Parts: sequence; C-alpha cells; structure tokens
Amino acid sequence: MIAFEAYAEKRARAIADARNAHIGPLTLDKPTSNLFRHRPSDRGHRLDLRGFNHVIRVDEAARTADVEALTTYDDLVRETLRFNLMPAVVPQLKSITIGGAIAGIGIESTSFKYGFVHETVRELEVLLPGGTVAVADRENEYRDLFFGFPNSYGTLGYALRVVIELVPVKPFVRLTHRRYADPAQYFETMSQVCRDGAVDFVDGTMFDGRTFYLTTGEFVDQAEWLSDYTYLQMYYRSITERTTDYLTVHDYLWRWDTDWFWCSKHFLLHYSLMRRLWGKQRLNSTVYWSVWKRAHASRVAQLALGVLQGRQEAVIQDVEIPIEEAGRFATFFNEAIGIKPVWLCPVAARDPSVSYTLYPMDSRRLYVNFGFWDTVKSAHGDGHYNRMIEATVRELKGHKSLYSNSFYSRDEFDRLYNGLQYGMLKERYDPRGQFKGLYEKCVLKQ
Repeated sequence: MIAFEAYAEKRARAIADARNAHIGPLTLDKPTSNLFRHRPSDRGHRLDLRGFNHVIRVDEAARTADVEALTTYDDLVRETLRFNLMPAVVPQLKSITIGGAIAGIGIESTSFKYGFVHETVRELEVLLPGGTVAVADRENEYRDLFFGFPNSYGTLGYALRVVIELVPVKPFVRLTHRRYADPAQYFETMSQVCRDGAVDFVDGTMFDGRTFYLTTGEFVDQAEWLSDYTYLQMYYRSITERTTDYLTVHDYLWRWDTDWFWCSKHFLLHYSLMRRLWGKQRLNSTVYWSVWKRAHASRVAQLALGVLQGRQEAVIQDVEIPIEEAGRFATFFNEAIGIKPVWLCPVAARDPSVSYTLYPMDSRRLYVNFGFWDTVKSAHGDGHYNRMIEATVRELKGHKSLYSNSFYSRDEFDRLYNGLQYGMLKERYDPRGQFKGLYEKCVLKQ
C-alpha cells in the first residue's frame, strides 16, 4: 500500500500531462487489457497512467478500499484478504483492473446479491480532458458522471482512484455442483436460490442443451479437504466430476483464471503434457491475453490459422438475458451457435432506486449473464453470428457488454445505450472531443 500523499503526487503529474495535450486527442497508456476489439493504435497524446496501480487504504471498520484505478484485482484481493475482507464483486480474471471493471462492465458469482462491479463503488476520482479532476459520488455535483461512467470505456475520462465496498470472508468456500437436464427447471432453480439468498456465491455452466450445472458456494471456517486447480487439474472439469468441493477463498476467487475459464484449450493446455511444458507460472489470463493479442496482430499467424482451420468468426461476448427468457436464449444459442461450454451468472440490481445511464437494466428483474468465448466456422459475411446474437438479445429484452465486436447501427446503439444522455455527458465532460465517442470506439473500432 502507498500513502495518499504519494497518490496525490502522481495525480498532479497526470493533470499536468493532460494539460500539455491542449486540445488534441488523448489516449490511455496502460499495461493490461481485457478487450477483444481489434482496432488500430490510437493516435494522439498518450497519458501514462501505468503508475496508478496501488492500494491506498483498506478501512476495516467502514469495509471499504481506497485504491488506484489501474490496480489489478489480483493485487487488490491480495491486500484485502489480509483483513479477512474481499471486494463485494471480484471479476473472474486476475488481470482485470478496478478502473477497467467500472469503465466497462464487471460481474461474478456474487452479482446476484451485489450487482455489477460499478454498483459497489462509493466514490470515483476521474481525470477529465483539459487536465481537471472530478471526484464523483452518488449525491454531489458530479452525480451525473458517477452514474454515467460505467460502460463509458474511457470516452468521458479516466479513473484515477476508486473507493469500493468490501465484504467479510471466511478462510474457505464449500462448493456444491448440481446437474439439470431441463433448462426451464434449471433457471427456475437458479432464480429460487438467488431469491432465498442463503448462499454466498451462485453461478453455472451450460455444457450443452441438456447438461446444465448450478454451482453454489458458501463461506466456511473449516474444509474437509482442499482442491487445487492452479496447475495440472482444471476447475471447469471438476464441475461434472464432483458434487461437493472445497477451495481456499483465494483459489475460489481465481478459479477461472488458470484456464481463462476453458479457453486455454486454444493453446492445447487441456493436455497434461502441455501444461507441464507451459509451466505453472504461465497458466494465467495475463499470459493468455498477451499471446492472443500477438497472434491476432500477426498477418502470418492469421494466414496460417486460416489455412489450418478455414474461415471462422470470433464469437466473444457477454450478454444479460432476463431469467424468464434464459431458457429461450439457451435453446437458440445451442441450435444456432453451438459454442460450449457457456458460463452462466445471475445478476440483479443492488439498488432498484438508481439507474446507470449507459448500461440501463430493468431493476425489477433478475438477469442471467451468458458468457461465451470461441470461434465458429462460417461461410457467411463478417459478423453473421454476432448479429444473430445481437438480434436475439434485443428481442428478449436483454443487454450486451461492449468489450468485444459489436455491429449495431448508430440509431440502434443510441436506443440501447442511452445515446441522448451520453451526448449530454460528452458535452459537459469532453466538449472538445479529445476522447473518441462510445459508438466510434466500440462499434466502428476507431
């Protein structure tokens, strides 16, 4: 951890750097990313905020953490667990940063109780174009920025510091995996478990159209045994092999990171020999994303993949579907897309009295996040399967995260993501257009 004074010194340098850009375009220089949108490198003045990666304070009494925004959840969790606390929502991958989870959308198995990551934020300090800083909360003069920052993807400003809520933990998590063949029964059970609120964690996995697993987790003081999925054993395979399991709270929070859920298979890491050759220290999301990025930036690698695999379309998305329609979406997805497995995570608004401007959800409903990350063989035009998904999500009154490819028209995008109110935020906080617009960045990939 660092002193607040050290943070203040870095903030002063960042302000001066932003002011030096005058009226030119601004972009962020940072070491990590979990975006899957291919776009050319930004031109313009690069703000180097890489040093904003420390925890400032953990307040045990208030159960909050004051943290610099480019701190990874890996580093934040390491600090908070020392106090037997964790962030109320910890996104699935160690490399995700606090600021990234707020400027984008962050979710995990506590989201049925606490909502998205941005719903656990108490205060947000944002560097604006022109070199001013706004400290935003739910009630002050920057209230519109507080509720408009989530899903803005760096088009309104860059978070420098965040105060987030923490919750108490016990040393271990006891997991229970239950199998269902009927989607209707599965989603009804998931809904009931979330309404009851008797467990601490809820998520699930769809292995195919007749194989659904509901996983619940509870904090416990003692474990009958401890499993280890950080090297040769894979967590996602254990779901179908065990009814009950025990993990340390640390290993539970990062259960998906070792194998990037199940996407490590693209590096042949579902074979034990390859895992041994790869090495335990390189089994993590940071390494996978780095390799993936380099491969997609290489024309030679892309040509080789095209020869070996044929024409394929990347279908890498997270969508939220009202739980009443989740069975319909599951049927559509299995028949039309066919990617498997699929992660399932329930999420509900924590405070139905408020709305987040750029990611409007019906606060009265429970949603299910469907996460799917793979490629599909395609003989169709660019974006064929992604467009099918977007249309079905829209039909079922769902919503889609914007960290990957999107194909909306501008009018449609503005309807879905409150374009009118976004324009008002843009006029107030970036009147000279030094940051790209949300549509330009997320759909046009400019």
